Amino acid sequence: MTQGIILAAGYSSRAHTNKLLLTYAKKPLIVHAIEGMRPFVSTVFVITGHYHEEIKEVVEGMEKVVILRNEHYGEGMFSSVLLGVSHTRDDFLILPGDCPLVAKGTYEHLLKGNGKIRVPSFQGKIGHPIWIAKELKEELLGEPRTSNLKVFRDRHNYEIIKVEDAHILTDIDTQADYHLLTNAHIKGD
Repeated sequence: MTQGIILAAGYSSRAHTNKLLLTYAKKPLIVHAIEGMRPFVSTVFVITGHYHEEIKEVVEGMEKVVILRNEHYGEGMFSSVLLGVSHTRDDFLILPGDCPLVAKGTYEHLLKGNGKIRVPSFQGKIGHPIWIAKELKEELLGEPRTSNLKVFRDRHNYEIIKVEDAHILTDIDTQADYHLLTNAHIKGD
């Protein structure tokens, strides 16, 4: 089985608010991220940090969800990756919480791949989430805290999985990104 890690520890400084609690289709973005991943994993580790209490209040009690607070979130996203990975016992998916609308088919294609590391691609652009085999866990945990997931990924011969899912490229960093998403939803795109 595969486990999931959703990164939700950041400051949301460019959004000037906790972007993961912004609503889309009547649900907070973090809930969309969890619900999209949950059917494909045995556990979803939600890594919190700066907005721990606010996110915990929204996701606590959700099926299959384990909340882990990253006390070192100020060191950057990779510290959250390492915390999440340290709790896994199986293969795992890693998804930034601000990439909340990944399609069901994307998860299905990633799980059916063959590589020890698998990344989705839409129209030639690599996106999220990343799937990593459990046999690479210790190597990943051995990465310096100053490293990042891209550096680790690029040292391996990772498999690119082509998908028809523009949402693998979605990144809600600013209020403008959020308004683009909500306006597309209102128009039915």
